[in-house]
Parts: sequence; structure tokens; C-alpha cells
Amino acid sequence: MKRFALIGAGFIGTLHARNLFRHPEVDFALVADVDPARAQALASQYGARAISVEKVFASDVDAVLIASSTPTHADYVERAARAGQAIYCEKPIDLDTRRAKRAVAAVREAGVAMMIGFNRRFDASHAALKDVVARGELGRVELVQMSCRSQDAPPLSYIEVSGGQMRDQTIHFFDLLCWLTEDVPVEVHVFGEALVDPRIGEAGDVDTSIATLRMASGALVQIDSTRRTRYGYDERVEVFGAQGMAESRRQPHRHLSVYKGREQVSDGLHADWLERIEPTFAAALDAFVAGLHGKDVDYPGAEAALRAQRIADAATRSLQTRAPVAIDVD
Repeated sequence: MKRFALIGAGFIGTLHARNLFRHPEVDFALVADVDPARAQALASQYGARAISVEKVFASDVDAVLIASSTPTHADYVERAARAGQAIYCEKPIDLDTRRAKRAVAAVREAGVAMMIGFNRRFDASHAALKDVVARGELGRVELVQMSCRSQDAPPLSYIEVSGGQMRDQTIHFFDLLCWLTEDVPVEVHVFGEALVDPRIGEAGDVDTSIATLRMASGALVQIDSTRRTRYGYDERVEVFGAQGMAESRRQPHRHLSVYKGREQVSDGLHADWLERIEPTFAAALDAFVAGLHGKDVDYPGAEAALRAQRIADAATRSLQTRAPVAIDVD
């Protein structure tokens, strides 16, 4: 059993709390939040103990799951590392890549395990696609098409502190792209507009974008992202190679089709992003805990966090300058 502390008792923290409680190899011991009442309420649901954030890093837990607000991540990562605690941190480590690098340096120095919350890797269909590519069944990868289309835009208050669409939404697919192809992008060109809500544009962001990337291998990539569909959460990945194509398809909430006369009525997509990807949070925790027990598992660590962030930074610059930007992924 590994003793865990959870920092952050908000929406994502509540989701992680449920998975920590259910995991057979986790002792869900502590909950901390800047709001003590919120920490106490969540802790009481799962038999954990509510304490202050400061006391987490002086406790005897084996690992800390950081699900607090983004501006706190880097500090908590460093403090957990100095305490010798393994770290599972929601993305990003920090919106400032230089600050994120300092946090990662602390992790390296301490030699503790760290996982970043790029949970799309743990989607069963995406993982199956990864296996097909890795086995060489498609031959040399030439084109990759990815869609990330949220059902509704988040509140404007969130947009204003999110770091922008590239760093908040599309960054998951930058990581997924590198993981699927075992390749890295060397150039990105992004087109974006505020087509869903003009207030998002007034806040300095976009809600609809297309990112085109050129990989080190020469493969070409297109990622389309939008903050609103009105038909459900829409996620899809296609890899086209010299010997064939494989696709992790859009997923309906059920697989039912009704045929009447000349008409076919099929189920639509999942109502929201959480309904679609919630199982990946539990799968990601499984991988992290397995790693803590010494098993050879693949999960996104600190280097993956920095790589995706550098890509997102370049994509943001491209969006702002309306020009292609070279990517330094070293």
C-alpha cells in the first residue's frame, strides 16, 4: 500500500479523491486545500484526514497528488520533491516554462517519481492506436489528423487564467502526438479566431484553432480545437502511414442504431468531456501506483510535461504573430 495525500478539493480534486479511495493499493490518508472547510468535507467522504497544505510536506505519505489551482503547482512540486514524496501533478506544472523547469530540476535532484496529468494516453482506443503504430503496421508515418472539440466553452473567468487554448486544451494533443509517433515537432503554424464567444477574443484568447506541425521525421500534422460543438464531446485521432491508416474514432455514448424505412438513427457523442474521458483518470492512477511498486510502466513524466509545454509556447507565439515558429524541444 502507498499512502497518498491529495492537495486540492475542487472539481478535479474530487474526481481524484474517488479514484484514490477505490484503488486497492492506495491508502488515501490526507486531504489539503486552501479552504479548510472544503478539505474537511471531501476528507470526511472517504475516511481521510483534513490537514493544512504545509503539513502535507511534513507528513509520512509516500506520494502527493496535486490537483490545486495552476499557480500553486510548481511550488508544491518542489516542496514534495524536497520531502522525498512521489508526485502526480495535474497539468501544467506552471504557465511559465522557466518556472516549470526549476520545479523539474528539483524533482531530478531529489530523484523522486513524477507523473504529469496527460491522461489522454490512457484512453483505451488511443493506446490501441499507439500499439499499431509502434508495431510498424502502418509503415512510415506521413500524416496525423487530430480533433479536440469540447461541448461547451468554460467560464470566462477560467479562460482568463488558463494560459490560452494552446496551453490549456490543445496541449493534451501535443503530448499525445509525440507519444503516439515517438517523434517530435520542429515547426508549428497556428490559425485561430474567437468564433464561439467574442468575449474570449477580448480576453486575448481564441476558441477555434487549427495547428499545423512538421515533425522531425517530415510527417505532417493537423490538430483542430474548438471550445464548443453543441453536439457533444468530439475527440478523434487518425494516423496515416505508407502502408495504411488507423483511427481512434469518435465515440458515441452508446453503440445503438435504429433502422426504420430508409432512415438510420444512431446514438450521438458523449454529452461532455468528463463522460468521455473519466475512465482515463483511474487508468492513469493505476500506472502511477504500479510504477511506485517498481513495475515497468509507461506514463508521462516531468520531461513529457516540459516538452508539451515548449510546443504549446511555440504554438501560442505562432498564434500571436500569425507566422510559423520553430520549436526547440531539447
